[in-house]
Amino acid sequence: MKLTRHASNPILRPEPRNPWENFAVCNPGVWFENGVFSMLYRAAGDDPAHRIYFGLASSRDGVRFERVSDQPAVSPSVDGPDAGCVEDPRIVKFGTRFYITYAYRPFPPGRYWLNPGGLADMPKGPAGAPRLVKENLTNSGVLMSDDLRHFHRLGRLTEPNSDNRDVVFFPEKVNGRHVLLHRKKELPGTQYPAIWISFLDDLMEYNDGVLLAKNAFWWETKLGAGCPPLRTDAGWLMIYHGVCARGVYRAGAMLLDLDDPRKIIGRTPEPILEPECEFERSGIWSDCVFPTGNVIVDGILHVYYGAGDKCICLATCRLDDLLDDLLGRGKTA
Repeated sequence: MKLTRHASNPILRPEPRNPWENFAVCNPGVWFENGVFSMLYRAAGDDPAHRIYFGLASSRDGVRFERVSDQPAVSPSVDGPDAGCVEDPRIVKFGTRFYITYAYRPFPPGRYWLNPGGLADMPKGPAGAPRLVKENLTNSGVLMSDDLRHFHRLGRLTEPNSDNRDVVFFPEKVNGRHVLLHRKKELPGTQYPAIWISFLDDLMEYNDGVLLAKNAFWWETKLGAGCPPLRTDAGWLMIYHGVCARGVYRAGAMLLDLDDPRKIIGRTPEPILEPECEFERSGIWSDCVFPTGNVIVDGILHVYYGAGDKCICLATCRLDDLLDDLLGRGKTA
């Protein structure tokens, strides 16, 4: 089955009046509570360094979002490990407190989409520095917030000197332990980056865990977690992204066992969303749909995604339809 795009797409575009987001907005984390959709989104201006920020918007209907401020909600630090950019927030809540995983680099990536080698040719750190700094690699950290207005950096979550992103918490503990999805490039056992799952006794602990899923279908070469998994009666619903050999980003779905999410109950062999519209086929990164936020409201699954690394869109389906489809699929690892 396929997700249905909303007729109002893109639902959020760059804002010309704000220099920090006048070039691109994409890849949002979304939270729904008390009738309000809160969206923390990635944003960048047209500066040559391509420094990346988070903006904040809210909505009553999940479609018409209004920016909370004309200033960034979170900026790169002045001289810390995330001084280059903050990217791709995923939001969960434990008790009364929000925790947001995000990717970062020590230096801005520059206009990598204009480079012959893409991200491989982005600006690097000084020679002789630690690998993470010298190669300007991605690492992942955690923000903490009581209100999605004020944020506190908790620091690095993943281990140093490794390239690890698409780091996503489950929204609740499983058998008394936190559960984390990640995509560390250097792990053995797969030819291409894949989704790994870790169980943690403490939220800021990290271990490599075990392989959850690797490429299995025509539209997947590498893959990574997309949105935070959602608890349903049938299992944990996880929307993820796959990238084919041509660099096209598509979205699929998995259903994981509630008590042991290392077990895949079902997985979609065809993408549930792929680039089709002009704003998905062209942009900073063309042919890209990248899901990072999802909520269930009145039986409807809302999936928020970045399109072409340039704007934000929404696609939906009846939750039961997708679960029925996954339950009929069976496991493909």
